[in-house]
Amino acid sequence: MKFAFSTIGCPEWSWKDMVATAKDLGYDGIEIRGIANELYVPKTTPFLPENIAATKKLLKEKNLEISMLTSACSFHNKNTIARHMAGGREYIDLAHEAGVPFIRVMCEQTADPQMEIDLAFVSENYAKLAEYAKGSGVTVLMETNGALANTKKMKSFIAPLEAQGLPVGVLWDIHHPFRFFGESIQTTYDNIGEFVKYIHIKDSIMENGEVKYKMLGKGDIPNRELLIFLNNNNYKSYVSLEWVRRWNKDLEAAGIVFPQFIQYVRRIVK
Repeated sequence: MKFAFSTIGCPEWSWKDMVATAKDLGYDGIEIRGIANELYVPKTTPFLPENIAATKKLLKEKNLEISMLTSACSFHNKNTIARHMAGGREYIDLAHEAGVPFIRVMCEQTADPQMEIDLAFVSENYAKLAEYAKGSGVTVLMETNGALANTKKMKSFIAPLEAQGLPVGVLWDIHHPFRFFGESIQTTYDNIGEFVKYIHIKDSIMENGEVKYKMLGKGDIPNRELLIFLNNNNYKSYVSLEWVRRWNKDLEAAGIVFPQFIQYVRRIVK
């Protein structure tokens, strides 16, 4: 398997800092979810049309990949669907131009399910976006968050679309099915393993009814079990650290967390 970090964990860093750190620490790739003050990836400096060629050249020289472009596109709100669909298409176009295999989308914005979701409406628009991606080399991944962190629902949701030959798949965020639905690694894998193309990893504990994020190995998410399981099942794609410092500046800085993560996972997966 391959390892990346999401840029959501280092909002204070420049693009050069991100590339240098990934190279120096032995990461395989970088997941792009904003750079500096710009969260919308098509507007970030390294991914402007005039800079994409230089960005690709730099990454090739460093033997690094962009593992995914992480959009905020979601399909639950009928009042904002047009804007989110337009954004999703821009991410697909950019991923195609930059040679990135995946973009991330969501059924809803919150990690834990907080509302009733019209999954038929979500499916209809997700299918439209995936149809747009056909032939581009880009797969549109639906994350296990919100209502679709329940992976029985996710299986029922994704299987018919995959059967149509659409470029779809699942981004398995290990945290959400475990934390919000009490799913074991085996249960989640049995439900959606055949559709998983990318993994987000993080750790946490529950404290006074709230999620408190911790460095890997310091919480109670079964991440060690996950890594051993993936290794035993010959998983080849990315496991990406999603350290949500952009939203929570009280979390440890990336300069501490990124080295600890890669050392932790490399000790387990040899």
